Amino acid sequence: MIVNADSAQLYRDLRVLSAAPSTDDMGRAEHRLYGVIDGAGPCSAADWAAMARREIDAIHRQHRLPILVGGTGLYLRTLLDGIAPVPPIDPEIRGQVRNAAAEANHARLTKLDPAAAARLKPADSTRTARALEVVLSTGRTIGDWQQHRRGGIGGAIALRPLILLPPRDWLYARCDQRFPAMVANGAVEEVEALLQRNLDPRLPVMRAIGVREIAACLSGETGREQAIALGQQATRQYAKRQYTWFAHQPPPEWPRFTGIPIPVRAELVEALSFLQSG
Repeated sequence: MIVNADSAQLYRDLRVLSAAPSTDDMGRAEHRLYGVIDGAGPCSAADWAAMARREIDAIHRQHRLPILVGGTGLYLRTLLDGIAPVPPIDPEIRGQVRNAAAEANHARLTKLDPAAAARLKPADSTRTARALEVVLSTGRTIGDWQQHRRGGIGGAIALRPLILLPPRDWLYARCDQRFPAMVANGAVEEVEALLQRNLDPRLPVMRAIGVREIAACLSGETGREQAIALGQQATRQYAKRQYTWFAHQPPPEWPRFTGIPIPVRAELVEALSFLQSG
């Protein structure tokens, strides 16, 4: 069974923009945790890990094989390694941090948690806000809390990881093909439906790649071609960050497949065959 590990594909509001599995895909294998969350509510890595643990346990009880698929590294790390036991953040502090400008938060984090500030780029507003609110609310840095993770399943399962690292030029070409195809196949209508709900623009679903670019086009701020170009650029930038993370962050002994996975090649089939071994 396929279990989703992609943060955007969790949302039922983003079937097109998240490139969720098609009806045909769903018919070929059972899929779990796709389109299960409404965009009005955020889903943290801890929330997803709890859902994934339940699905994995249920699949194991059926004596079947769960295959986790997706590109949200933080989700996978949280599931395998556990989560830091950070206590609830003071609501007043959270409000102050989340309403402040990203640059101001990063400057403040530099003074209170230099290690986190050095690791995070100023543009990474979500993680910067999280690190800042943790140190302000608890008096301890997020790095300190993360040294005491709990709830990971990595030591309790037989893990068969495989990281796909296709050639970058092939990957970026796919990114450039992907966004116009989405626009032509329902992404505009998807964003229109989101905008009609008047959701908080800070919600993850509203910050997904393509939402802001298409929303700007719908409001007349940009033209269609410019929106597509900006969406392509954002997709490539995100793919670059994912590529870098998966190339360097997982353990070095995890196998890396560096060929072209689509269409399926014999080398990939051979690489995947070990999932059934042992």
